[in-house]
Amino acid sequence: METPLASTPATAPIGSPDTTPVPPSPGTAATVLRVGPLMPQLEKELIAEFDAPLISAVADELTPERERELTQVRVVVTGGRFGVSAALMDRLPALEAIVNFGVGYDTTDTAAARERGIALSNTPDVLNDCVADTALSLLLDVYRGISASDRYVRAGSWTSGNFPLTTRFTGTRVGIVGLGRIGSAIAQRLQGFDCRISYHNRREIPGSPFPYVDSLVELARRSDALVVAAAGGADSQKLISAEVLEALGPDGVLVNISRGSVVDEDALVAALTTGTIRGAGLDVFADEPNVPEELLDLDNVVLLPHLGSGTVETRADMRQLVLDNLASWLENGTLLTPVRL
Repeated sequence: METPLASTPATAPIGSPDTTPVPPSPGTAATVLRVGPLMPQLEKELIAEFDAPLISAVADELTPERERELTQVRVVVTGGRFGVSAALMDRLPALEAIVNFGVGYDTTDTAAARERGIALSNTPDVLNDCVADTALSLLLDVYRGISASDRYVRAGSWTSGNFPLTTRFTGTRVGIVGLGRIGSAIAQRLQGFDCRISYHNRREIPGSPFPYVDSLVELARRSDALVVAAAGGADSQKLISAEVLEALGPDGVLVNISRGSVVDEDALVAALTTGTIRGAGLDVFADEPNVPEELLDLDNVVLLPHLGSGTVETRADMRQLVLDNLASWLENGTLLTPVRL
């Protein structure tokens, strides 16, 4: 799927001494690289407008010929599943900016980007509502057994007896791990179910209407359900540990719509198979698209294929924001939604 690179003059990375962004000359295609694959419609537009080639996220797969072609790449467009490694950045000497399709960018080496003076953008806000809707759907599904009872009917089991009683969700104590944009949208929805909400962040949010709990273990102990909406990355690896799950307890439910890396997946599998917690709703996993086999036959677990933002409307908004960020950078060296590195 390699497309020849357009020929444009290389420029030094933005942020290097004595450099300024140089937009492409009129009628000249910008040097844009896709690291993916990406959303099909976005790929079509990047190819049509920028003649942008596609490579995988693994720099070691580049041939010497391709490496020579990549010396003029100014902007990489990638997604949260792939990102840009330090090794790949090293093979892109003219790289100025990384435009990320998705709010999560933990697969990009941000330390290497910061050191090189490479700018980074993501697509915040436009996906808040759909991801929050997904979190609420998972909570309701686990508590009321929606998916499990659907399987019960399809298997013909209803003729042999009623489905077991489930648990009321209204009035539940919900702890939110990460009360940012998405976490706040989740909290707004939970208020409609009279849920008692508390949260844990790195720091307390001034003016928040919800109680702050400075210990994650204590938040789990005080909650019936724990919703993980924390950002991925090195700082949050396995934040939801065996200790947190034990504190959540045998009646507790875990929902994760953030990143699979935020949860110690081995500890979660053990907690679900031994009854340490009651159930879970998972939209993300540590090694996507691979899901631990132990979870596949559990009726107390709802498994989704990372579809939190997967609606036609939201993906269209994300696509447009990527294109707008790209256009802005090529025009004047600024990003509409920059990430602070």
